[in-house]
Amino acid sequence: MKFATIFGALAAFSMPRAALAQSTVEVTYDVNYESSTFPLDSTACSNGVNGLVTRGYSTLGSLPTYPNVTGLPGLTWNSTLCGTCWTLSYTSSGTTTEVTVTAIDAAYTFNLSPQAFGYLVGTDNGAGSVEATAVQVAASECGL
Repeated sequence: MKFATIFGALAAFSMPRAALAQSTVEVTYDVNYESSTFPLDSTACSNGVNGLVTRGYSTLGSLPTYPNVTGLPGLTWNSTLCGTCWTLSYTSSGTTTEVTVTAIDAAYTFNLSPQAFGYLVGTDNGAGSVEATAVQVAASECGL
């Protein structure tokens, strides 16, 4: 009996973190993120120990994933969520598309650049808002 309990606990801890963090989220877009020259100094992930400017990035276009960037719920100035990497999955008419984005700013939704929103939903823009599945993935998947 103890073996089964230990095995179950080990199995839970060995599951990828992303599998445990999957959730349904609202996805929107922000035209401010459309320009590669948009300064990161204008985002919540500007300076500070966890800021992206502190890591050597100055504009959206300097990020390896641009234009795949997002505002993120729960992110605040100097948050440890700055620079985290997320894969969003959207299903429409039985077809699923994915986009991987870097968190750069605070938002009430996953607030993408218009380009990333277009990659994710195509012409099914849902009046600028859709539901998708979000999974946090390794920062290395965003080149950070």
